[in-house]
Amino acid sequence: MQAAPVYLDLDATLDKACALIEEAAAGGARMVAFPEAFLSGYPAWVWFIPSGKTHPLRDLYTRLHASSVSIPGPAIQRLQEAAAAFDIAVVMGVNERNSEASDTTLYNTLVFIAPDGTLAGRHRKFVPTAGERLVWGQGDGSDLDVYEWPFARVGGLLCWENCMPLARYTLSAWGEQIHVAPTWDRGEPWVSSMRHVAKEGRCFVVSVCQAFHIDHVPDELAFKAEYLSEIQGWLNPGLSVITDPDGKIVAGPLDSEEGILFANVEPHQLVGPRWQLDSAGHYARPDVFELRFHRRPAPVLRVIDEEEAPDSSEPI
Repeated sequence: MQAAPVYLDLDATLDKACALIEEAAAGGARMVAFPEAFLSGYPAWVWFIPSGKTHPLRDLYTRLHASSVSIPGPAIQRLQEAAAAFDIAVVMGVNERNSEASDTTLYNTLVFIAPDGTLAGRHRKFVPTAGERLVWGQGDGSDLDVYEWPFARVGGLLCWENCMPLARYTLSAWGEQIHVAPTWDRGEPWVSSMRHVAKEGRCFVVSVCQAFHIDHVPDELAFKAEYLSEIQGWLNPGLSVITDPDGKIVAGPLDSEEGILFANVEPHQLVGPRWQLDSAGHYARPDVFELRFHRRPAPVLRVIDEEEAPDSSEPI
């Protein structure tokens, strides 16, 4: 689903998302994936405003925070209801508040909703890239997973997380068959990377980006006039693409327009190509290479009730 949000407007973007979910389902899709930070906008200003410009960055962060979501929460519930209503899985990129703690830090998060509307899980981006670090915190390993849905095992990574070989390998080791890669990146090198990820993992890759035009930025935002005045047309042309397990492009790239890419996935395509290459199966060498994945959460606060007995193994 290559589309732009209603920038920094959560309610309007949710309306658009639900309409697009219905449209995808009407076209026969069993799963629909949305771009990185679709709810409710990618913080593009991090590539234009110098990091020392505190006051404009504070203002934009406040606006982004106001258009962000809690998980679970009412915004995610609307997506769950849409998924259930149209019997379609939804993978959605969001700006997520750290509701479990200060409710102020934001994460770049990927949300997985099953076709029956169940909230299957979420994944917070491990490493925000460059200027993104001014906006998003770092996720931990507790929420990376692959989901068993009726049509395939589905997982995903956000943007340049797809350049992390060990993260990709972990998903492959869990049997991922469809890999969702929401991103703000675009261009030929990214498309080539998606083809490589598909062939390496012998999986379908759904790379989905925003087609984001300068007109999508509201005129009321001062940074548009001050920092984007020389930009004409598309800030991001999109170039969403779908590749098959042989690394061949089967849909897209979709350039400089909003729209839906459809691709057929046959069951034999999820198994047959791994006869030659199964990177986390017969092509792995666990006797030579070992990967440890730490799934434990890293909360900023742990509350120990007074009634809880101390650990006898620790000194008092």
